[in-house]
Amino acid sequence: MAVRLVVLGPPGAGKGTQAERFARERGVPKISTGDILREAVQIGSELGRQAKAVMESGRLVSDDLMIGVVRERLERNDARRGFVLDGFPRTVTQAQALDRMLDEEAPLAVVDIEVPEEALVARLSTRRICKSCGWTAVPGAASCSRCGGGLVQRRDDDEAVVRERLKIYAKDTQPLVDYYHKRPTFRCVDGDQSPDAVAADIAAAVAAAVRGHE
Repeated sequence: MAVRLVVLGPPGAGKGTQAERFARERGVPKISTGDILREAVQIGSELGRQAKAVMESGRLVSDDLMIGVVRERLERNDARRGFVLDGFPRTVTQAQALDRMLDEEAPLAVVDIEVPEEALVARLSTRRICKSCGWTAVPGAASCSRCGGGLVQRRDDDEAVVRERLKIYAKDTQPLVDYYHKRPTFRCVDGDQSPDAVAADIAAAVAAAVRGHE
């Protein structure tokens, strides 16, 4: 059965890392909105040209445009066996559109990674990224493990900015969590534990969702 997973979580919860790990272990593509927008722009598709114009003007990409880009990506052959979505959906409108895109052959598991605010602030205010490739470094690393580049702090990882980002995330994302919460395929996972433990809990949550669908 195809594996379809949406990973939710606040900044610093590790959703990108966990999404990539789960996708790699299951042999399905990890689809992040940032990646597919950049790819659409690079290949010059009609949606890519629209997205480029929006981003270059400094505006936010609309729900309709984002939905179109994701639909285009999910129609590729490699997504037939499943996928992991990171960064989509962000709104109830996007979630409703995603439901319409999918058939009923396999369930859509939704995992919300929960981490206490103080733990997120501590993580983000000490986080470093590679200035060459953007990879997030492991704590205490002296250089990027992916390309060897130097590490810097993101401007929006300042503590005051982090707290504001978390407030905005909670406000904007609560309707989306409410949308999925009553589904039998929705699970909350404790993200304030080791990465291996979080990965195991996500795998268990997805397995439970698949069993409930059978």
